[in-house]
Amino acid sequence: MALRRGLGVSTGAVTRQQDLPQHDSPQHSEDSTMTTSSTTVTVIGLGIMGLPMAKNLVAAGYDVVGHNRSQDRIDQLVEAGGKGASSVAESVREADVVITMVPDSPDVEAVVAGEDGVLAHARQGTVWIDASSIRPDVAVRLAEQAAAKGLRPLDAPVSGGEQGAIDAALSIMVGGEEVDFEAARPVLEAVGRTIVHVGPAGSGQTVKAANQLVVAGNIQLLAEAVVFLEAYGVDTAAALKVLGGGLAGSKVLDQKGQKMLDRNFDPGFRLQLHHKDMGIVTAAAREAGVTVPLGGLVAQLVAATVARGDGGLDHSGLFKLTEELSGRSGR
Repeated sequence: MALRRGLGVSTGAVTRQQDLPQHDSPQHSEDSTMTTSSTTVTVIGLGIMGLPMAKNLVAAGYDVVGHNRSQDRIDQLVEAGGKGASSVAESVREADVVITMVPDSPDVEAVVAGEDGVLAHARQGTVWIDASSIRPDVAVRLAEQAAAKGLRPLDAPVSGGEQGAIDAALSIMVGGEEVDFEAARPVLEAVGRTIVHVGPAGSGQTVKAANQLVVAGNIQLLAEAVVFLEAYGVDTAAALKVLGGGLAGSKVLDQKGQKMLDRNFDPGFRLQLHHKDMGIVTAAAREAGVTVPLGGLVAQLVAATVARGDGGLDHSGLFKLTEELSGRSGR
């Protein structure tokens, strides 16, 4: 496969020259140097995470094309300096890199393997980065299909929530070929801060499942701690401050503690998506013969919260159920 040299990116004191695909197209020559302005990145799925990621890519100097089911999100990207596309096929035809950021495994399969999808319309050599959180087995299967079509697949789910996406501070766990990871690194560095290659195809999704297990457990325990503190009339804001300075401190406490105190559950990451993720991790754990007793319990609490109609809330909304189970709702 012919490759183009390009994308000099500063990482600390080291300047990297990464490879991105050389497409068989008159507009690209074998000697052409890739720069951000000559690299087209397509983002499919401009939701809570996808839109700020696309905007950060624009800010980094990439030529960004976005596609989304709702036009208003495309319009917001265009206002930020990107371009819009009315279909997946249109969005990927000239792309050097395609990023998919959609809710679940069936959504990824639809936009990638469908008749109008990425595999049918992207050029050979295109790097496809799936930033969605999906089942590892689906990630592996789609990576095999993409490679057979001449694409370079990476599963690269992200963590950090909406604020992390806005701040280009996401943690990104990447599965796939090492050479493709290095090629995609400059693009990933435009949207994330902690970017790690964790193994072959499917590995990124496996690590993300573990991430969601830890996050859900932390949120539930934080919710229980806040209800406990309030029951004793403690100054909860002061309590969370001192807890955050000790071993109990965590990013979950920093980002979700005040939301619980304020009863503000505007979504940064919706409970219905975390419910999906907990289904992924519990199923994968069962398949591997791994016991996750605390994770299984938290998965049930997440499921109960979604079933009662709170799936659209931020995942810190687990606090509502915890409060009610303690008979303290509305206090």
